[in-house]
Amino acid sequence: MKYMIMMFAGLGATMETRTPEWITSMHELMLKLDTELKEAGEVVAGHKLIDPSQAKTIRFDNGAPVPTDGPFAEIKESLAGYWIVEVSEERAIEIASRVVAYTEYPMEVRRIMDEPPQL
Repeated sequence: MKYMIMMFAGLGATMETRTPEWITSMHELMLKLDTELKEAGEVVAGHKLIDPSQAKTIRFDNGAPVPTDGPFAEIKESLAGYWIVEVSEERAIEIASRVVAYTEYPMEVRRIMDEPPQL
């Protein structure tokens, strides 16, 4: 099965409380885990995302889609990156748990909807 593991990062005051050493260690953890997953052949895809301040949000307003700058101003966490892995659900949860144990930010593990069977 394929799972998407979505990583969230704290914005604003949440990151202000983190030391430079913590941030460096977090980056090292992420690079190490990324390397391990790639070497094990478990990663299908994975990417970091640009800062949410550079994002566009499209909302339905007055009967039409309207793009606006940035995500939701009131959010404290934002999607920072993801892995798509081909593993068991148990393994996907194990991967996410390693990161959450360090960052204390939530991660979401969601099975990718399978394509219809070939006839």
